[in-house]
Amino acid sequence: MNAPPTPSGLLIIDKPERITSMHVCRIVRGKLVGGGAPKRVKVGHAGTLDPLATGVMVILIGKATKLCDAFMAGEKRYTADIDLSATSSTDDLEGRISPLHDLAPPTPDFIAQTCTSFTGVIQQRPPAHSAIWVDGTRAYKIARAAEMGHAPELTLPARPVTIHALSILEYRWPILRLDIRCGKGTYIRSLARDLGAAMNVGGMLVALRRTAVGPFTIDRAVLPSALPEMLAQKNLLDPTPFLAAL
Repeated sequence: MNAPPTPSGLLIIDKPERITSMHVCRIVRGKLVGGGAPKRVKVGHAGTLDPLATGVMVILIGKATKLCDAFMAGEKRYTADIDLSATSSTDDLEGRISPLHDLAPPTPDFIAQTCTSFTGVIQQRPPAHSAIWVDGTRAYKIARAAEMGHAPELTLPARPVTIHALSILEYRWPILRLDIRCGKGTYIRSLARDLGAAMNVGGMLVALRRTAVGPFTIDRAVLPSALPEMLAQKNLLDPTPFLAAL
């Protein structure tokens, strides 16, 4: 008996809130197997989203997983809500939140000037609570151990990232909403933290939606729940035409 054919291609998924990126991959794999794919079909993604974040995920399947690096290198676009009145141990709502008092709310002009200073190639320190590898261990595991007193406090070194553009969409103290276009490796949580620090206020990411990855925009994305239960080759996109747009 011949083995079932292995599908190859990509899907553009709109990740819901409160599930991990790997959970999305497991959902896709399960539906591919339901459609007749081998149980060990390769499924990967071109860029993690934190559990609280939503939006565009490029899911790569079969031989298309070899193109992961190419798609990860593409420009990303986000809508981010930043609370300027508090900080967090994780730089978002999942950590230990510290409200700040007696702050002077920055003016829109000062915010715009600060955003301008953060465009281009900047040095950014990733959050300690991140999936970066540190001597064979994920940084977030070390950070959690440090909070329990079982390891020294972790501070990751800064590294260069590219911010193509920061645009103010709305500002109603203490919430600042930004449209962000950035390159590979940018942490929006870190950007929220650092923007706030530069304005002598707090900086905590409270909502994040990825609206584009390279040529793939949110209007083309589908929720995992909207995928057919028997996902097959006919449901996948051919990645080849999109590579030139990265």
